Amino acid sequence: MLRTLPGSAPAAMSFTRVSGLAALGFALLIVAGNVVLVPAGLPRTGAGIEEVDGFFRAHHDLVGIGSALTPAAWVLATVFGAGAVRVLWQAEGERGSWALVGFAGLLSQNAAFAGVIALRLALASTAADGVGADLGLWALHDALFTLNGTFLALALVGLSLGGLRTGLVHPWHSAWGLVSAALMFGSAVLTPWVIDRLGPLGLLGLAGWLMWVVWLVGYGIVLLRAEPGRPTGR
Repeated sequence: MLRTLPGSAPAAMSFTRVSGLAALGFALLIVAGNVVLVPAGLPRTGAGIEEVDGFFRAHHDLVGIGSALTPAAWVLATVFGAGAVRVLWQAEGERGSWALVGFAGLLSQNAAFAGVIALRLALASTAADGVGADLGLWALHDALFTLNGTFLALALVGLSLGGLRTGLVHPWHSAWGLVSAALMFGSAVLTPWVIDRLGPLGLLGLAGWLMWVVWLVGYGIVLLRAEPGRPTGR
């Protein structure tokens, strides 16, 4: 069933497209942050303190460079969420509560990942001063990083279901988001075991995160192509 996006004001359409660009920019920045740190040997969740200490001693400047991208990423995530909520809320009115769930998830993941980045910067700063990595700080980093899957799952579920109900996104796109959400939430539930040691459980969240990036790019393209009165999705 095709539904049309309401509204015809040029300003409204402009913000919809801005939010689509924000989604693409957000995806680009979070991938870029990992491209900077992962090849350098960023320790995986559950890594031993010796590996952690060695990485932050050798790459504390690189951690700062990677972290510099994140404030812009959080701004873009918020703009994307606001634009998506606006489109979905206009299409369904007060029935569009799933859109609010998705927006709450995006804002919560911003806050949670701010904690993750703050802990990385703290470890990098102390390493630059010749102080060994703190086991407690790294354990807190891992726990917060893994539990953040809960908020990503909320964002995926809310905006996927809202997009499906309004016809903004295709059924496959919504299903992709729900599978990603299930992987993210499963990883968050298993946090005590994921952070305890390196193992295959960490791949659960990684698979969900990779699917999340693809879903995000797809959503951004949908918002960029959206036009007042033009059917979008199925």
